[in-house]
Amino acid sequence: MLRFATGFFLAGIYPVGMKIAAGWYEQGLGRALGYLVGALVLGTAFPHLIRSSGAELPWQQVMIGVSALAAAGGVLMLMLVPDGPYLPKGSAFNPRSLAIIFRSRLFRASAFGYFGHMWELYALWAFIPIWLLAYSKTSGISLNVPLWSFLVIAIGFLGCAVGGVISAKVGSAKVAAIQLTISGACCLLSPLFFGSGFTLFIIFLLIWGITVVGDSPQFSALNAENAPREYVGSALTIANSIGFLITVFSIQLVNVLLPLIGPQYVFWLLLPGPLVGLWMLKPLLESRPGS
Repeated sequence: MLRFATGFFLAGIYPVGMKIAAGWYEQGLGRALGYLVGALVLGTAFPHLIRSSGAELPWQQVMIGVSALAAAGGVLMLMLVPDGPYLPKGSAFNPRSLAIIFRSRLFRASAFGYFGHMWELYALWAFIPIWLLAYSKTSGISLNVPLWSFLVIAIGFLGCAVGGVISAKVGSAKVAAIQLTISGACCLLSPLFFGSGFTLFIIFLLIWGITVVGDSPQFSALNAENAPREYVGSALTIANSIGFLITVFSIQLVNVLLPLIGPQYVFWLLLPGPLVGLWMLKPLLESRPGS
């Protein structure tokens, strides 16, 4: 029950956080969300850093530490972050809002592009430690798996932050497409680099860590920009809910098939996500040449 409650409340933070950001930034939302999601990435990676500080550190202490930090973050939000001046007035509950939201062609494009991205992202994050451990055993190279897991995930902050800055000049759709293309190529080439030397293997993982999440804030910005203004909060919540539901299936698929196909080829299972995401993103790339 506690695990369920944690997931329930944790999932509710992200769309509300994006709505708050949208309320403060009428322009440059992609850049603002780049920093917001970058902070999420660092928070996601942080437990691995705690774990790397002591090989015998019990998982219970790690959970207590990150839970205390999460509670402190909630207090800071309550005390210091009000709603912004550009937050649209909320509308009354409408059971037909799902159909209204997805009636927008451009919102469908950004949302389904985001769904493809989510198929890849959390499954990769979940299995990075296992992939590093498998590489260590296969290559005979001793690795501090928690530390490298932290670095591979945390470096995604650069993809989010730098991508956000670039999006202000070239548009969110182009930034999302480029990063999704690179992360998809990493899925495809993962067996090749699994058998490579340590330096090449780590460089490959760091590039993947940057690009696998760097498109996330741009998809969120596109969702916010293309949703009906009176349903921005609902649109972000629905898109994120579906996106996180998709991660359940990709993580479970990798978990079930990993013993059958081995770690070398397991990330090929994630390749459909970037491919579908890029295909669905096409209307946004074609409809606005500057975006």
